[in-house]
Amino acid sequence: MLVANKFPIGVSSFEKIIESNSYYIDKTQFVEKLVTEGDYYFLSRPRRFGKSLFLDTLKQAFLGKEKLFKGLYLENNWNWEEKYPVIHLSFGAGELRNLAELTIKINELLQEIMNNHQLELINTSISGKFQELIKKLKAKYKQNVVILIDEYDKPMLDNLANHDVCVDMRSGLRDLYSAIKDSDAYIKFVFITGVSKFSKVSLFSGLNNLRDLTYNQEYGAICGYTQKELEATFNELIVVDELPRIKSWYNGYNFMSDVSVYNPFSILNFFADKKTYRNYWFSSGSPNFLINLLIQRKYYLPELKKLMVPEIYLDSFDIEKIDINLLLFQSGYLTVANVITNSDGQDSIEFSVPNKEVELSLNAYIVNYIYGDIATTYSLGNNFTQALVNHDFTRLKDSIISLFASIPYNWYVKNDIAHYEGFYCSLFYAFIVGMGHHVIAEDVSSKGRVDLTIIYKNEIYIFELKTTNSKQNLTKGPLEQIKFKGYANKYIESYGKIYAIGLTFNEEERNLVDFKYEQLKHTNKVVTE
Repeated sequence: MLVANKFPIGVSSFEKIIESNSYYIDKTQFVEKLVTEGDYYFLSRPRRFGKSLFLDTLKQAFLGKEKLFKGLYLENNWNWEEKYPVIHLSFGAGELRNLAELTIKINELLQEIMNNHQLELINTSISGKFQELIKKLKAKYKQNVVILIDEYDKPMLDNLANHDVCVDMRSGLRDLYSAIKDSDAYIKFVFITGVSKFSKVSLFSGLNNLRDLTYNQEYGAICGYTQKELEATFNELIVVDELPRIKSWYNGYNFMSDVSVYNPFSILNFFADKKTYRNYWFSSGSPNFLINLLIQRKYYLPELKKLMVPEIYLDSFDIEKIDINLLLFQSGYLTVANVITNSDGQDSIEFSVPNKEVELSLNAYIVNYIYGDIATTYSLGNNFTQALVNHDFTRLKDSIISLFASIPYNWYVKNDIAHYEGFYCSLFYAFIVGMGHHVIAEDVSSKGRVDLTIIYKNEIYIFELKTTNSKQNLTKGPLEQIKFKGYANKYIESYGKIYAIGLTFNEEERNLVDFKYEQLKHTNKVVTE
């Protein structure tokens, strides 16, 4: 471990990190492993997860910058006598809005490499220029070429909301990447990274030797910090008692591996900010398109806590059929929680929210997006929390009515969602979780019957939500259902006061029309969690 005193937040230059005496967790063992095992690789990871830094680490190794690796694993596990020409393309900077801008960007990237190596190209097409560049670098340096492509998919992801533009971007990128397939004889090594994992057919047609590391167990920690790495590198900054809370806030990302990892951006900000628990990663990029999709698709938000899909589902993402669950996973808002093998030997993947930072931030962002006013949501949240603190059920009822009454009218006009039963539960769920309360969503697979449980200190609040309209009468009220189904039974022995609260919403009124509650347990038992 290198002695360090700076936090390289957002720094993707390996050389800058090493020379500035910054914290660096040694991942160079993966560099040697990659080169030993193969030639062509692909890796998908969420944004700000260390992909660009790892790509630059590869670059410096292939360029033979031995002095940068002093004290690291690769120092004594690499042939520093051999140096290779490197083509490093990145689409991370800026936003490209159409195919013409993408073409200009690619030409600029290729031109910069040409200038750096004093080369002139004759071909005019994108694929032709790229192939010619590869061949001329091989001829000039008498070594095969290393190709590193960062954020390969960003021009597409930036335009997911516009299908036609996204298709154009795919076409332009496919033209560029096709040159790799046709230049195998001149290539030493290829490593491609991005956020999404589009099907190989859609972007890398013919590149059949591209090994996908995204869900490879052996490479689960190639980006991100394991718990062991965190404790070893930042041991002087951590008190042992703090570890469980740090882990619950910022660890939890898993990519089909035996080990979970921290998002480097969040944890570096956390330590640089004197160990302040804040939303760092989420706030670094506003997922407006994702929030729009959640609302348009009438996504049932409590499902984020526990979502089961077949393993084959992980390879099904493409712009022709954008699956929101897979998009949430690849973007870092969901992660692998468990792998379950059924009786036929087929694996199913259980997704969940990775940690508290993402859970709080995503739900708070959704609520703020709907209201368009952070001050409003803060006021509503404060009233709700104070009602719990004081066991003031009149105030609790009023705060819930205010929550739905405060939704702007034009929001309903743009989204025909008031008749969707899960909407009321989804918004209520996002509201509570976004405030930081411990919420358990029960029976989440039963969309027509919703239970939300809040654990507040040593008390339990069980909410049952139902919707009705002028043509419909409820056969059993939500409060009666809580008692009939025995939802409180699992908490009786472990908690103090338990409250059952039935909420009935009316589609025409778009709000709460009936509020009933009952205290099911009266003791003041104190619970230590």
